[in-house]
Amino acid sequence: MLSRLYRRPPLAFNWSSCSPRSMAVLSTRPQNWKAAAPEPPSGTITFAAQKNLPRLPVPHLDATIERLKESIRPLALNQHEYAAAEEKIHAFAQGKGKELQERLLNHAQGSEHWLENWWDDMGYLAYRDSVVVNVSYYYGFDPHPSHLKQTPAARAAALARGAMIFRQQVQGGSIKPDATKEGPLCMDTFRWMFDCCRVPGPQGLDWSISYADGTHGSIGHIIVIRKNRFWKLDTIVDGRLLSVDELERQIQHIYDNTAHEYPGIGILTASNRDIWAKDYAELVSNPQNESITTAIHSSAFIISLDGDQPSGPVDFSRSLWHGALQNGIPVGLRNRWVDKPVQFIVFDNAEAGIMGEHSVMDGTPTVRLCDDVLDYLHNPSSDLGTPSTSSLAPPIPLDWVISPATEKAVSEADVAARELIESQVLSYHLTKYGKAAIKQFGVSPDSWTQMIVQLAYRRLVGDRRSGGTYEAATTRKFYKGRTEAIRVVTSQSDAWEKSMDDAAVDIQEKKKLFDEATKKHIQLAKGAGNAEGVDRHLTGLKKVLRDGEPLPSVFTDPLVARSSNWVLSTSAIFSKHFPVYGWGEVVPDGFGVAYMTGYDDRLQFTLTSRKESPNAEFLKEIARAADDIYELHTSLRKARL
Repeated sequence: MLSRLYRRPPLAFNWSSCSPRSMAVLSTRPQNWKAAAPEPPSGTITFAAQKNLPRLPVPHLDATIERLKESIRPLALNQHEYAAAEEKIHAFAQGKGKELQERLLNHAQGSEHWLENWWDDMGYLAYRDSVVVNVSYYYGFDPHPSHLKQTPAARAAALARGAMIFRQQVQGGSIKPDATKEGPLCMDTFRWMFDCCRVPGPQGLDWSISYADGTHGSIGHIIVIRKNRFWKLDTIVDGRLLSVDELERQIQHIYDNTAHEYPGIGILTASNRDIWAKDYAELVSNPQNESITTAIHSSAFIISLDGDQPSGPVDFSRSLWHGALQNGIPVGLRNRWVDKPVQFIVFDNAEAGIMGEHSVMDGTPTVRLCDDVLDYLHNPSSDLGTPSTSSLAPPIPLDWVISPATEKAVSEADVAARELIESQVLSYHLTKYGKAAIKQFGVSPDSWTQMIVQLAYRRLVGDRRSGGTYEAATTRKFYKGRTEAIRVVTSQSDAWEKSMDDAAVDIQEKKKLFDEATKKHIQLAKGAGNAEGVDRHLTGLKKVLRDGEPLPSVFTDPLVARSSNWVLSTSAIFSKHFPVYGWGEVVPDGFGVAYMTGYDDRLQFTLTSRKESPNAEFLKEIARAADDIYELHTSLRKARL
């Protein structure tokens, strides 16, 4: 999710001089903090292609300018507004833009990835609102396989062993790299999946800390949270990964020995980042608390054993997304540490899922993690491990020392979290058809689904669009690639949308306009995947401005600014194991639209927004648009028979 905030990084800091204690309480972000995560092993299956991946290119200025002009046209309120924006764009392209382009090219020559540091900060680490709802995402899992024990402890144990096996495979480089038909994708962000954590920065910039190289003590433990109490559980004993049965006994010990609620320290991580940075400094000023945070940061991942029992896709989604509210108390977030990149959540009815921290890793790596883990558990032949005859030391409870200031901070964080949760609405829809039917019509399922969303939104707001539509495109074909924005709103989609409710336009013309709109969408999607977009390039051109230089007027033009006000933040992933997934809206009057197109028999939509937005009405329009597009194609087919 996006932020427009940025602050200059502080001076360099030498990581090698840091003890575990000093690493946890740093008050200034190390400039080279990303070097803390070890480089992936070269020559292995997983990372063999890394050094041969092309570097992210700087797009040609003229091409970006043309894409920008094209993308703002359908969002213009009138021709005068468009002409004014076009004049500023032309002046920029012929003047300051050329100079900034040269600076950006020079910057790129000395960098492995010209955008990485800027994107880390602008996209995530300088963002100061709560990461809950605003940034974090969730995946909900299908039911626990029937051949495994159906208890929460058994479910948590199975997930723990599966994830630890995946971690070992990543560390050893034995998993096949993610790939498309064009070749392997970058696996760099997998080094931020385990043994690390986001840290709140007191100077307005967060960072992540990694223990994956083992330099700062032994690794291989996980953190399990139950009724707000944190436990350290060693999953590797004498070099052996514990079996599912052994892990189940260890986790059951945690259930059995956590009879009452403990102080909800985890809620602090859900606060505004500046508030959390202040509260964090107070928390770790106590040596015992500092030791606990080190254990959390260095853990492979977290398992949150939530007391909720969600039922149905909306309840399940909200319990994963931000946790349950009980009598106005955010009991779910009290039982989590949302700065952790990977946090499994297991509920008392054995439902489960994952909550992901977004700053160092996009959603596709965690899809791979979850798919591999869940495939492993669904296979009755998988090795669940053989218990040892030796007795195991029980998990270690980690109990905080609560100062009056921290107690007050928890109370204030409870209020802020409740207000955030209560501000949100989430709805869910499944269509009556899916990928199989769409492909019979020779249409890309993703383009088809984007047209559903566009038609529904036009019917909802008419010509009063206050921004554009963002669809995430991965740029992982490039070394250290993350994402580029597909600007979905086009003149072609605009013309087709208008035609759908115009009785004067016949069905053949509507279909022709639909084909033109989906063809344009495919073109834009391919371009974005090749780093030929608009938004990342404009970011780079703005970032090479020098202190004291005025901001070119193109960046402040109302129409240009509106084109990147993402009132619709959309993205698609697919896993046969995820009946629910989603995230929050990225602007106050916007919607988060998470969808899946991979099922043969249905399309899946999750729609999030603030409660003052017409969420229910938009969902109805999505359902209607899905039916109307299907009817358009079937009617035309019948007419030809």
